Amino acid sequence: MPSIHRRDFLAASAALSGLAMSGLPAFAQTPRRGGTLRVSVDQAVAKLNPLVTRVNPEYLVAELLYSGLTRLKPDMSAEPDLAESWTNSVDLTEWTFSLRKGLSFHDGSPCTAADVVATFEAILDAKTASPARQNVGPVSKVAAKDDTTVVFTLSAPFADLPVTLAYTNAKIVPAAVTKGGLEKLDRQAIGTGPFKLVSFEPERLIVVARNDAFYDKARPYLDRIEVVVYPDVSAEASALISGDTDLITTTPPTEFARLQKASGVKALRVPSGQFCNVNFGCDQKPFNDIRVRQALALTVDRKTMVDFVTEGFGSVGNDAPLNPAYRFYAEQPLKQADIAKAKSLLAEAGYPKGLEATLIASDRPGLRTQLAVALREMAKPAGFDIKVETMPHATYLDQVWKKGSFYVGFYNMQATADAIFSLLYTSNAAWNETRWNNTAFDKLIFEARATVEEAKRRALYADAQKLMNAEVPSIIPAFFDLLGAQREWVQGYELHPRGAVFRLDQVSLGANAPKRG
Repeated sequence: MPSIHRRDFLAASAALSGLAMSGLPAFAQTPRRGGTLRVSVDQAVAKLNPLVTRVNPEYLVAELLYSGLTRLKPDMSAEPDLAESWTNSVDLTEWTFSLRKGLSFHDGSPCTAADVVATFEAILDAKTASPARQNVGPVSKVAAKDDTTVVFTLSAPFADLPVTLAYTNAKIVPAAVTKGGLEKLDRQAIGTGPFKLVSFEPERLIVVARNDAFYDKARPYLDRIEVVVYPDVSAEASALISGDTDLITTTPPTEFARLQKASGVKALRVPSGQFCNVNFGCDQKPFNDIRVRQALALTVDRKTMVDFVTEGFGSVGNDAPLNPAYRFYAEQPLKQADIAKAKSLLAEAGYPKGLEATLIASDRPGLRTQLAVALREMAKPAGFDIKVETMPHATYLDQVWKKGSFYVGFYNMQATADAIFSLLYTSNAAWNETRWNNTAFDKLIFEARATVEEAKRRALYADAQKLMNAEVPSIIPAFFDLLGAQREWVQGYELHPRGAVFRLDQVSLGANAPKRG
């Protein structure tokens, strides 16, 4: 297979985006104000608290209601949000952010540097259990210099801070809430975002309306957004085709083909670093034996897996969470299926007659079960007897996620290499699902985070990817293109490669959009 480099990936991304948005140039004229946008999602929005949201529908709603200091552009660079500018010390260990003047929360109270400090103190408190704790960077202290100036002191040099502060779980909440109990934000919303909460029915409908006190008086363009929950992806696609909804932010390949052919619908596609993986509990038998993990990885025909799981809308993975979408991706020889070697490793590990295991997959998205079934069939000749168990996503989150020893995960692309490693694979990762806890790997990631010199940083990340490829804390056989769809009257929307960023404050409706109350 020909190698794919980052420049080729970005060129492909631009080409696909241009193709998907054909006939939808960035606003050729001033966006129309007003109207109601109906966005569909495929699972419940169980939590509104932006510090602890976990899945894309929750990220979407939190982004409507809250703002961060920065936000993420489609090219993965940071742009101002609540902070209008920032500066850094020469050694990159101190960063100063200047807030916009006159910011206010939805309840009318002012949003100041004190709220930013309180928010990050909550994020950095392990009791909050915010994924942002390990993903905003090596922050050791946050202080308010005055009402509109916040100073971040870091434990090591870190060039990515403006990008990492755009993390999905780093939205600013009122200081009073952090002191009075963050749990109230699970069903209430007191943010500074472009929209205010109108109603919240987690499994059916979430409604928000324009925040007239938003810092940008031009945005949002829409009066109202309704987030409609469709647990059945086929019904979700049908609703868009019939015009009952206006936008699907993510859809599986099985429905994408139907949406491509539908009249009045524009299918959207962009390459991404999003992936499914097979997580091993590296602290439990049999997966604490590296030979078992290596053996299973050698049963995977990765090109076939891409074709089966993504239906061609993706690219091969090589058991590290970076692909050419990432700045510090390091290409390695692609693992090839080798059943004889897999059998030999399994026998060396003490399983000459094979090994039985139950692989658990959530039903959301359905790609998880497809991957599990494909792995089951590929692994049979090597002596693996895998039982696939699919369960409702809510049950999976409560009973399996971060607890199980053999299950299928699903993850969005992160803004930086450090972010994806620190989210999933370092010993202190927020979601340390594999419990790999490899000290050599940790050292590489922590050193790369603190390194300013580009070539040295690239070499450290390359060594980290090589180590993952060799020790297989999880199997990553494929990366997915992001797929979505919209009605032709939706203007200004663009699929974001990150997968968890939506920017709906930039969207408006054309004159041909249906009128809704």
